[in-house]
Amino acid sequence: MTQQQRGYWRDSDGSPVAVSQAHIVWTRAAYPALVEVARRYHAVITYAELAEAVQQASGVRTSINQRHWIGKVLALVVREAHRRGDPPLTSLVVHAADGMVGTGYQDVLAVAGQPPIPDEMDREQHAAAARLACYRHFGADLPADGGIPALAPRLKTAATRRNTTTTTAAAAAPAPRPPAICPTCFLELPATRVCDSCGATIAP
Repeated sequence: MTQQQRGYWRDSDGSPVAVSQAHIVWTRAAYPALVEVARRYHAVITYAELAEAVQQASGVRTSINQRHWIGKVLALVVREAHRRGDPPLTSLVVHAADGMVGTGYQDVLAVAGQPPIPDEMDREQHAAAARLACYRHFGADLPADGGIPALAPRLKTAATRRNTTTTTAAAAAPAPRPPAICPTCFLELPATRVCDSCGATIAP
């Protein structure tokens, strides 16, 4: 039987592992892996990197793409962190493509009894604050001011680029033309540039 057919198995002997058991084993491996990330100020880990790390550490592997199971593992991590009174370690896990925690972060809010955050950037800012709480709680080497919340590097770069583009476009836009004023009545002229009051005409 090939690995692609096995689904979930133990590296040591190839014996099959139940899906639910694999999730539990990976959760136990994910917790210390995320604590290690939290010990490095402003560090994050991608979903794919964590998926490989938990398989490597636990010896339980799968042929199923991580997109189909890493969310279930992180949901268990969220509940375990809440039970222990630790900050939400899953805030450290981001998508490789855009540096965002994504909609799965809503589990952190739900377990804390907070409403979901529909705006994605508001959610990312919440996650940034949660990451700072993780760095402080787990002993990262912080700057003298105690550190600041920060977006994941890839997201921060994209946000900075968007802001720069917006600012540049605004600066490049021509200034609005001041309204024409009648020199006699001091009233704003209509589009015809002929004063409705005195009949004076202003050249374009």
